[in-house]
Amino acid sequence: MVARLAALLGVLVAMSGCSVFPTRPATPEFPDGTSVHTVSVGGLNRSYRVYKPGGLPASAPLVVMLHGGFGSTEQAEKAYGWDQLADSAKFVVAYPDGVGHAWNTGGGCCGRPAREGVDDVGFITAAVDDVTKNVGIDAARIYATGISNGGIMAYTLACNTGVFAAIGPDSATQLDACRSPHPTSVMHIHGTADTRIRYTGGQGDGAARINGPPVPDVSAFWRNVDRCPAAVVDTRGSLTTSTADCPDGRSVVLITIDGAGHQWPGSGFTAVQRALGLDPPSDALNATETFWQFFAAHHR
Repeated sequence: MVARLAALLGVLVAMSGCSVFPTRPATPEFPDGTSVHTVSVGGLNRSYRVYKPGGLPASAPLVVMLHGGFGSTEQAEKAYGWDQLADSAKFVVAYPDGVGHAWNTGGGCCGRPAREGVDDVGFITAAVDDVTKNVGIDAARIYATGISNGGIMAYTLACNTGVFAAIGPDSATQLDACRSPHPTSVMHIHGTADTRIRYTGGQGDGAARINGPPVPDVSAFWRNVDRCPAAVVDTRGSLTTSTADCPDGRSVVLITIDGAGHQWPGSGFTAVQRALGLDPPSDALNATETFWQFFAAHHR
């Protein structure tokens, strides 16, 4: 009897190894949809969100969306429509979270990250590396975009890393001294009536009091970095587009929206934004779609 019980137990153990007993499948670390992740940089645990659409190709592009000052990962994911575009165009979106809702861009900006010397370049590049290791990302098609303080951070990334094939700053400027810029395609969108980061340069309104160069000068700087010819200028209605097609397939584009303020064109305008006195988004173009079309045409 003991021998028969031992034999039966052995059969059951063997069957359990063949999954006769139900087991719960492991949850993938980067599942389809939105997930939250953490990396440690400069002694700080930093978090970022990732949106991964279903049906990705084996090697997909990655867009890093940087929130503005006082923004957050959740706000950026909800406000600008990148997830919805990622579903149809099949790319991954990362939303890093700034310390104290801000980014250390150089030039004294902004808030706690600037005061404490937070390594945001290190954090964002570590987040990109983390996504790349866990998702099928094409290293030649990694892009950064952002609004306001986040757009300034996109310039800082292009100045200090060679990771990004193209950047798309909106309502932003360049504050980093950028002594060793990396050749990068750049599309900048800006409104002429922006009083927080002035199109004509100089100190802006708002808590950060950002004092940057004229936006056309920033565009000229990158045309020089990318060894571009003179730009071709086209005006249609309220939009003036300055385009320089440069060597090695790079481009530098400045889209100026006459009369637009400090905003992300084509996004929604919530009651909270209205109550805070923020500028309404321009309907002259959809910045998310415009940036993506530019990104999709450029690789490293």
